[in-house]
Amino acid sequence: MGSQKQGFIWLSGLLFLNIILFSSADVHHYEFVLQESEFTKLCSTKSILTVNGSFPGPEIRVRRGDTVFVNVHNQGNHAVSMKWEGVEDSIDGSDDLIQPGRNFTYEIELDDEIGTLWWHAKSAWAGATVHGAFVILPAANEDYSFPAPSSDQTIILGSWYKHELTEANVTIAPGQSDAYTINGHPGETYGCSNDTTYHQQVDYQGVYLLRLVNAVANETMVFGIAYHSFTIVGQNGAYTRRSFANSLTLPPGQTLDVLFCANQNLGHYYITARPSSGRHITTGIIQYTSTGV
Repeated sequence: MGSQKQGFIWLSGLLFLNIILFSSADVHHYEFVLQESEFTKLCSTKSILTVNGSFPGPEIRVRRGDTVFVNVHNQGNHAVSMKWEGVEDSIDGSDDLIQPGRNFTYEIELDDEIGTLWWHAKSAWAGATVHGAFVILPAANEDYSFPAPSSDQTIILGSWYKHELTEANVTIAPGQSDAYTINGHPGETYGCSNDTTYHQQVDYQGVYLLRLVNAVANETMVFGIAYHSFTIVGQNGAYTRRSFANSLTLPPGQTLDVLFCANQNLGHYYITARPSSGRHITTGIIQYTSTGV
């Protein structure tokens, strides 16, 4: 009898905690417009399918337990469907194509997901440019399971193709891209003086949470920051046991949440991202803004 009473008390306590957690949940609405947009990279201009005219696409940023409505308007020329990587509950309409000139609203109910997920077009040709981060912060009455960072920054590793991708590109084989990108920037290594480079400013002794997404099709990517190390705290929408690394390996479609401390001398340090095959490399820059003294 005593054990049954203790079990009831434990279950009641757990239920009470869940009520507290999800009573503060919010509802969010996003408008995604699929449209053709012109971008210039590698010294050539081409039209790509985007969401809201940006590459990568817009970030969804909500809290654990929230509900998200994403209304997708297809103003492109081809039917597209969207995938919400790492969301635990099934999503109505996720297998249906949105025809040109039509729209569909996805209802995404979050449960225990926490950290960084991502979204993308299902087809390989569209997913190369139609993708973005899905950031899930702790609930309003929750703390991080690790020391709170000074700030957080999403970094999406992507790829760029000089040729047009079409519906004929059912799959994209490894090594087909002409460049890799960090948040849409090819960096300094591709021989085009007009190419842009990703910069992130940091303060000395600041602790930063990086939300990494590997959106490169069928390529394992290796990520690093010169003279800095990482503490891995999350993966694919869940907290993990902390581990340490000098570089990070992300299989296709994987996300990682990592901490790094800006504890080096004042200056700038290269970010690097490359496929594990070693073909091409893209760079970004970490720039210290102060010494903190």
